[in-house]
Amino acid sequence: MRSSFRARLVNDPFSDPGLFIAFLFERRAIMFDLGDLGPLSPRDLLKVTHVFVTHTHMDHFIGFDTLLRVSLGREKEIHLFGPPGFFRQVEGKLSGYTWNLVDDYHYELVLRVSEVHPAKVITRVYPCRDRFKPKGKDQVLPFSGSLVKEPRFKVEASFLDHRIHCLGLSMVENFYINIDKEKLKARGLPVGPWLTRFKKALYEKRNPKEKFYVTWEEGGEVVKRKGFVLGDLAESITRISPGRKITYITDVVGSAENYEKVISLARDADHLFIEAAFLDRDRNTAKRKYHLTAKEAGWLAKEAGVKRFTVFHFSPRYNGLAHEIEKEAMDAFSR
Repeated sequence: MRSSFRARLVNDPFSDPGLFIAFLFERRAIMFDLGDLGPLSPRDLLKVTHVFVTHTHMDHFIGFDTLLRVSLGREKEIHLFGPPGFFRQVEGKLSGYTWNLVDDYHYELVLRVSEVHPAKVITRVYPCRDRFKPKGKDQVLPFSGSLVKEPRFKVEASFLDHRIHCLGLSMVENFYINIDKEKLKARGLPVGPWLTRFKKALYEKRNPKEKFYVTWEEGGEVVKRKGFVLGDLAESITRISPGRKITYITDVVGSAENYEKVISLARDADHLFIEAAFLDRDRNTAKRKYHLTAKEAGWLAKEAGVKRFTVFHFSPRYNGLAHEIEKEAMDAFSR
């Protein structure tokens, strides 16, 4: 199935958790968790517009400093979401540095931080030029499962138990627009920036009878434009297919309540990324440390009816045994 984004784990399965989701043909990405970001280039990080932190244990949040450092001095707004107590953790990070030089920055970085509670989401704004002091009143909105809703996709969350609140996350694409290059060529239409505007109009479900202008550009300048009826153009050059769903589950205890929530959140996902910290032979340790076993991960993937799954966040005690963890998970999935 085609999609407008690609997801990949930031690190190997024994290292810090984190999922990087890049939008194709755009300078945009979102992230689930902020562990060690060393494998990501500054170019990757500058694409990030939204970050969803499952919880603020060090291996899930230490990358905040890296993202902040790369983003300083940029005209950029970063949306960050985290569980209860997130304001305190973000403000603690920000207060650890001296900001006496940021007043004169030509471009302004703004952090828009949202603390997610079971019944509400509270958002607070931290402008760089104000030395990251909160600005204005907090915005409070009800929370009913969705953290972000855009024309193209939404991000859903569920509260899971890791002896603290931990967010399970799903990114759900509404639908995928495929441009048929042969039909484009047959109609004498160019490939160019207008296609981004065109897709945006379709994702926003604009009136199909409205006028849409295709533009020809040279050196960044529009040299020709031609009007079309939006719906007719869409019918003649696109193929619309269902969107993809990606789910990310990490740091949860294997309990009946968590099982139910994970299965619900991951239902019919195209790709589930799920922790498998321990082997089933060490399930008592897994329970004590509030993590899943590989067997549980595979079983949850099966029960949720996912098309594909990847296990990660392995305990270092299994160095050299990654194949055993993956086999145990796959065996549980295949039964």
